[in-house]
Amino acid sequence: VGSFSADWEFFFPWLRADDEKEKIDRAAIKRDGTSLEGVLAGLLPKARLLDYVENFILFHRGRTKIIAQNHQFLGVNKAFSVFNRRDEMAGKLGVFWHTQGSGKSFSMIFYARKISRKLGGHFTFVIVTDRDDLDGQIYRNFLDTGTVSKAEAAQPKNSEELRKFLGQQKRLVFTLIQKFRWPKGQTYPLLTERSDVIVIVDEAHRTQYKDLAENMRAGLKHAQFLAFTGTPLLGRDRKTNQWFGDYVSEYNFQQSMDDGATVPLFYQKRVPEVLIQNDDLSDDFYDLLDEANLDEAKQEKLEKQFATELEVIKRDDRLETIARDVVAHLPNRGYLGKAMFIALDKPTAVRMFDKVERLWKEEIKALTGRVAKAATDAEKSVLKRRLDWMKRTQMAVVVSEEADEDKKFAAQKLDIARHRKRMLALDAQGHDIEENFKDPEHPLQLVFVCAMWLTGFDAPTVSTLYLDKPQKDHTLMQTIARANRVTSWKINGVEKRNGEIVDYYNVFRRMEKALKDYAQGQSPDDEPTVQEKSELFRLLDEAIVLGLAFCRSHGVHLEKIAAADDIFKQVTAFDDYANLLLAKDEHRKAFNVFENTVTSLYEACKPEVLGKPVVRSVAAFQYLRGVLDVHVDEADVDDVTRKIGELLDASVVVDKSRVAEGEAGETFAITKKGKIWDLSKIDFEKLQQDFRQTEYRNIEIADLRAFVGKKLAEMLKQNATRTDFAERLRGIIENYNAGGVSNESYFDELLKFTRDLRAESERHVREGLTEDELEIYDLLKQDKMTQAEEKRVKLAAKSLLERLTQAQPKVLVQEWFKDGQSKKRVETAVEEVLHEHLPETYDRVLFKAKCGEVFGLILDHASQGRKWAA
Repeated sequence: VGSFSADWEFFFPWLRADDEKEKIDRAAIKRDGTSLEGVLAGLLPKARLLDYVENFILFHRGRTKIIAQNHQFLGVNKAFSVFNRRDEMAGKLGVFWHTQGSGKSFSMIFYARKISRKLGGHFTFVIVTDRDDLDGQIYRNFLDTGTVSKAEAAQPKNSEELRKFLGQQKRLVFTLIQKFRWPKGQTYPLLTERSDVIVIVDEAHRTQYKDLAENMRAGLKHAQFLAFTGTPLLGRDRKTNQWFGDYVSEYNFQQSMDDGATVPLFYQKRVPEVLIQNDDLSDDFYDLLDEANLDEAKQEKLEKQFATELEVIKRDDRLETIARDVVAHLPNRGYLGKAMFIALDKPTAVRMFDKVERLWKEEIKALTGRVAKAATDAEKSVLKRRLDWMKRTQMAVVVSEEADEDKKFAAQKLDIARHRKRMLALDAQGHDIEENFKDPEHPLQLVFVCAMWLTGFDAPTVSTLYLDKPQKDHTLMQTIARANRVTSWKINGVEKRNGEIVDYYNVFRRMEKALKDYAQGQSPDDEPTVQEKSELFRLLDEAIVLGLAFCRSHGVHLEKIAAADDIFKQVTAFDDYANLLLAKDEHRKAFNVFENTVTSLYEACKPEVLGKPVVRSVAAFQYLRGVLDVHVDEADVDDVTRKIGELLDASVVVDKSRVAEGEAGETFAITKKGKIWDLSKIDFEKLQQDFRQTEYRNIEIADLRAFVGKKLAEMLKQNATRTDFAERLRGIIENYNAGGVSNESYFDELLKFTRDLRAESERHVREGLTEDELEIYDLLKQDKMTQAEEKRVKLAAKSLLERLTQAQPKVLVQEWFKDGQSKKRVETAVEEVLHEHLPETYDRVLFKAKCGEVFGLILDHASQGRKWAA
């Protein structure tokens, strides 16, 4: 399992012991840096740990390690427990109800692997979906994780081939439920007598309770059936439970957000003048739209029975208005993640693509003109970055193929051929359109769909959905979940903290029921799991109010600066405030928390917040944070200044009439009054004298501490044995933060530490060694050596470094640290050189210990890419 940080419990909460006496002292873990392995081995049930390591760790394509989350571990084990009682279940293994985005396809893999590993036998798993794209995705996941090989898996073309594969006892069979079609009135044939067939049904709402499902159960009469779903069919009949049995595990939308397994979703109704307000649409309307490919009869029924509704939805001026809104919204968001436009049908998807593409080009042309006329460098930088992003951005239509589609689209003056060509194309790396869209770095940013990719499709950087299709219940929940995936991928330094649904159809009038059924907990007081975006605006206002109150409690009055005409010319005020907050680490860190919250909410509120007065307060927080970072983290002054300037110009909050001509570039200046540090040339007496005279003592301390911390980090990379310096600096800082010394004494201690650090940085010269030789020497030496022993240990260090880096044959070959034999050659070389040169006073035990320490050091440096890698 390896060593983890003290936050192991966040990743493995279900491994906690149930017994009160076995509860773990998390504070002790944080303090001592105990490894996860040590904690689990010492305090938790061994069977649970072994179960996890054996059955809940996957390697995707041999590169990415996938480990089960809490709900997957618990859910799969509950399902496994039911499977062990399958003789009592009459073929109904239950319903595995985990919300979208919770990793159901990987839960299927964990489930199948555990049954095969723990129970042996010749089980066959039949994975059933109702769409080609879902079938292909799940099939690839099983292959890519090594759960099954191509020889062991099968994708039958029809019932006959399915019968053949079951007879061959294939381990995995992936099939569409449509393969169970049979002439009406005729009895479906028995495909197999086997009872060791496990049928796993994924979602497939439209097809699991009608003729096709009955045929499947007739053909697999003795099989065991388990449903994996994020949206079971509920209501009066509770069809999912009737066909599959009780829930074996439930993990709803709310729980996934509480756990951080998915991000929260916010929605807003836009373009109100074209909203559809008909609440009386029949279920037939939704059922027809739910189908990916309507046959001619169903299409005709849809168009005749709901002609008025469809006419309003597809009205050209309405679509034009929406297209303009998409073009205005998409490039001005905070997190520039991928986006999906969900259209009514295929022709409408193509029509919307055409409109957005045309308006996109017009906006690029307009932006080019604005860049040329920008009044400030900061404004030009903002517009240029937006322009570059829009130029890079690609769009595509993704819809299923059908017979004679060229003619059907041509009849509506639409060209599907160019889109079909893009959908079928592979790029230079052999990646298809789906892989392009899932790739965070690929410029394909916006896709227009109507049914494809709305279920079972996982692209974590999708952050925005433009919803313009009537939906309800499970279909609506499946659709909005495209934007709830968690990702660590940052874009322009912004993290994905939430997903956004832009509602053009007023779909969310039906959301309350869907959320109640599929998302919320059991308490009637539970907050809605998908909230209006206006809630984000309220949260931003609240965060600013709380942040300002915190600042006032420490003598920092940011509200005065935010209200001033010359807001960012008040450099002295910001220095005063920075000096106050730098008095204690806890004050500065608390302010950083408030600023992070304000900034994150500000990004989430884009683009609607741009140009609003509230941005002046956001900018004040960010400006003060920039001043603090310059002194604490030695942040780049120009970079901080640029970010603040871009914030203001992007938000259009600076009243140009208030800024004198020619002064705009000076408005956002951040200056640092600290010294240009050079450890070897510091005049300690003058530094101490300057400190006694300055009015910004906390800033002076922060500057010195930041320099010392940075220099120490560099010296630790050069010589890992200098950990006593790190411990000493930590003690000085902790003593001050605890109120043990005044800031004057604190500065004196930092100054003394800096003197000693300079002496340490020059020690290799006094010892007659290079930095690398000194590091090895420090590991090899021991207390109270004679001069003769010191000479021999220094010679050992020099000789070893020469053997590693210059002598032939080479032992440090490329990536030697990844190969067992290569590592052994390096270890042997270390032992040979040290055996030759170390003093005889180093007995066998000490010699082996020193060899191990030196080899460990060399291996650690090389594997981290610092030195001695080759």
